[in-house]
Amino acid sequence: MSCCAGDGLISVEQALERLLDQAQPLREIESVPLASARGRVLAKPLMTGIDLPPWPNSAMDGYAIRYAEAGAPLPVSQKIFAGTAPEPLQPGTCARIFTGAPVPAGADAVEMQENTELLDEQRVRFLQPITPGQHIRPQGGEARCGDTMLPAGTVIGPFELGLAASTGAGNLEVIRRPRVALLSTGDELVEPGHALGAGQIYNSNRYLLAAWLERLGCEVIDAGVLRDDLEAVKQRLCSLTGADLILSTGGVSVGEADFLGQALRAAGDIALWKLAIKPGKPLTFGHYEGTPVIGLPGNPASTLVTFGMLARPYLLRRMGVAEVAPLGFDVPVGFDWPKPGTRREYLRARLENGVAVPYANQSSSVLRGAAWAHGLVEIREGSTLRERDTATFIPFSELLG
Repeated sequence: MSCCAGDGLISVEQALERLLDQAQPLREIESVPLASARGRVLAKPLMTGIDLPPWPNSAMDGYAIRYAEAGAPLPVSQKIFAGTAPEPLQPGTCARIFTGAPVPAGADAVEMQENTELLDEQRVRFLQPITPGQHIRPQGGEARCGDTMLPAGTVIGPFELGLAASTGAGNLEVIRRPRVALLSTGDELVEPGHALGAGQIYNSNRYLLAAWLERLGCEVIDAGVLRDDLEAVKQRLCSLTGADLILSTGGVSVGEADFLGQALRAAGDIALWKLAIKPGKPLTFGHYEGTPVIGLPGNPASTLVTFGMLARPYLLRRMGVAEVAPLGFDVPVGFDWPKPGTRREYLRARLENGVAVPYANQSSSVLRGAAWAHGLVEIREGSTLRERDTATFIPFSELLG
């Protein structure tokens, strides 16, 4: 099935919409220990089974009192440390209390030690007016038992792990990792560590994508390098039907040596082809024997842009992630863009004093600019820019996780 008429190009928005429409969520759920849940996606909402905090506690080092008794010096009847159970506060006394310690029954305020005067070992004078409830963290002030702490579809990071731990959750219900078969195409590719022959290059895309996929929480199946032979390509694709996605680089255009594209077209199931994006026009999405296939262009910068802007959201949606779009923000640019283009362009750029400065060489074959840059400047179709105009900047930190 063709996705466009003639040589028309699909916009980035249309391509993303089609990819997300095809992104069938994975259904299998796993229970994993909290310590192993980083980077996983919640399959079910995380509920708290306790109040947070579970009892009123002191927000300060100081003294727990009945605020109505603060007008005269009060003797200290007990000391309360975090992790101990206090006795009820005796009338006409105060309790020495430390941050995080439970507030004793009968106390309705805590005064910080800086606003007190210790008259002797037993009596404390309060130097400032005291109000009911001051410096007390109430039971359930953060959450009540049964509250939803994290919705399904949340990616578990350090903050989410800490929050889950605060509820006492020992395990989390998460979507299983998607299995992504990663393959490269082309007789010209050589693995690092081996000598280059005539016309050969090192396979950088394999390492770029494998690390990126693992960072997103995918299980990577190393499908190796496809040599330039149509039957060999078909056999390899058939052997990968247990994967949730076949992800390839190179060989998806319409040239005589683009055998992956030929195999997908022969299978008759191409849902996406030829995008209005630069770098990266010849991205392909289809199915082979029922297995989804995303064919990325082979040039490294094209691979980076198309994976980050299109394949990444597709994978996240299949993992159940609710918000798949990377966050961008407007910044002034440090360059002129006088000629409007017909494709959405993504420039590797870094921020210098808040201004986006592009890498000097924006060739799709140059990966060095990505290691230098902080992110991508998005230039929309038909737009022009002058220095200090604003454009959307998408940090790599948003794309990598």
